Amino acid sequence: MTSAVPVIDVHELTKVFGKKTVVDKVSLSVREGEIYGFLGPNGSGKTTTIRMLCGLLRPDGGQGTCLGHDVLTESELIKPHVGYMAQRFSLYGDLSVRENLEFMARMYGVADRRQAVNDTMERMNLAGFAATLAGNLSGGWKQRLALAACMIHSPRLLLLDEPTAGVDPTARRDFWDEVHKLAGQGITALISTHYMDEAERCHRLAYIAYGKLLTTGTAAEIVARENLTTWEISGHDLYALIDGLRALPGVEQVVAFGVTLHVSGKDAAAMEAHLPPFLAGRATAVRIASSLEEVFISLMRGSKS
Repeated sequence: MTSAVPVIDVHELTKVFGKKTVVDKVSLSVREGEIYGFLGPNGSGKTTTIRMLCGLLRPDGGQGTCLGHDVLTESELIKPHVGYMAQRFSLYGDLSVRENLEFMARMYGVADRRQAVNDTMERMNLAGFAATLAGNLSGGWKQRLALAACMIHSPRLLLLDEPTAGVDPTARRDFWDEVHKLAGQGITALISTHYMDEAERCHRLAYIAYGKLLTTGTAAEIVARENLTTWEISGHDLYALIDGLRALPGVEQVVAFGVTLHVSGKDAAAMEAHLPPFLAGRATAVRIASSLEEVFISLMRGSKS
């Protein structure tokens, strides 16, 4: 269960590299024990924001706190209480699983390193790989080792940057099961992801594109707020209809879903008026609930225009 206490509470965070504003006045509030999904396309500013929160980058503007400490002036007080997992596997491939965890325990000044390493390996089901070189692990087990390294010093906050990229569905599910267990213990997690099924497993979400925060809330709140209308088109030779569908008034996106097409837009009246006549005799249309993915695509396109 989440708490009302904000672990992350930042306002208008900004980061500029050269002449480019990579993060443009982003505000986030994440509660204790919350799994907070951070979504957006590549290059949207997710990683830069995460690095500002954990003290690896200094913001060029904005203010706020992380774990009660000022993100501008007290980054050194934040770092010891955060577990940060980078996009790419960043542990030592020529060290064993145990050696990697022992090294991380020394880096964080863990008091009883041997016990902490043993407990962490047992908890993450890594004990059977203790002597295995990290470089020889599969993608899913590397991911598990990276999460174990994040947890070795018992952090209060996890900042996980695309942690499940490139791993199989079973490993992804196991990872999320573990994250939910940690949240049940009061540990907060901010997780960036591209996967919509993972986004729906988060308590709340934020969506960022082109450096700007576009929306926040639960998945249901975001879908309802966007008020996107979606129709599912069924029939033969649907691909021949795509260009014509995209040209219809009110249509913003046409996407293939298996043997159907999903047609979405915000102008429900225009779609209602023009879609049935266009499809008459060629295909059938049924109105369906808009998905989170369709809503995010609509948001991203709207922010670019």
